[in-house]
Amino acid sequence: MSKFFKYLATPTFRKNLIIAFAVFSILIFSLFISLRFYTRHGQGKPVPNLKGLSVEKAVETLENEGFRYQIDSVFVLDKAPGLVTEQDPDANTNVKDNRMIYLTIVSSQTPDVNFPDIENKTFIEAQAMLSNYGLKVGDTTYHSDIARDAVLGFTFAGQPIKIGQKVPKGSKINLILGDGYGASEVELPNLVGLTLSEAMFSIKGASLRLGTISYQGAITDSLSAVIKFQTPAYSPDSLIKVNIGTNINVVLSNP
Repeated sequence: MSKFFKYLATPTFRKNLIIAFAVFSILIFSLFISLRFYTRHGQGKPVPNLKGLSVEKAVETLENEGFRYQIDSVFVLDKAPGLVTEQDPDANTNVKDNRMIYLTIVSSQTPDVNFPDIENKTFIEAQAMLSNYGLKVGDTTYHSDIARDAVLGFTFAGQPIKIGQKVPKGSKINLILGDGYGASEVELPNLVGLTLSEAMFSIKGASLRLGTISYQGAITDSLSAVIKFQTPAYSPDSLIKVNIGTNINVVLSNP
């Protein structure tokens, strides 16, 4: 052991120690320089801002800058197809040449959705349901109905649609709503040839009223007498509507 400690104090050991340290330092320095050269430490360029560009313009920019790219697509309502919505890495991030840049663009293919059951729903309920399915409310028209703002019907592109029918996401759905007032006009019934009791049934069913009753000739049996004329007059060639509560005058005669 004493010889070992004596050797540590010799000039030969110190010389060998200095040489070993120098060789080790050179190796570490060479490795560091090699790594810097291999990884091009501190070298690179910022990623351009591609959001909002068309995919063609974004690809042209990346190729001119020496970047590779990979494209994915997603459907986004109310955005033009082909626009870049996301990028990775973010704009102005310092990266090396030939780095892969990931782009997300708006898809040109619109997915279909099943049309929801909005019949007889209120306008607010129907609007919320359509929004949940990615659909929009288009034009609204009102028809006479006692249910105010209730959905009576719906069309897409001018055609009626059925519950569950496939429609493109983002489509505008036109709604037919009730005005809350009900029908103000009804179709005039044909009373000619009916007895008075039969005519009364039709008149009440149409929310009309019996007006004056006149007779033509001598009536032998009032129960079997039939209506020969009515005012307003009925026309088989055209649909005649009158206001609710209108008086219908009749002329009776023997059958």
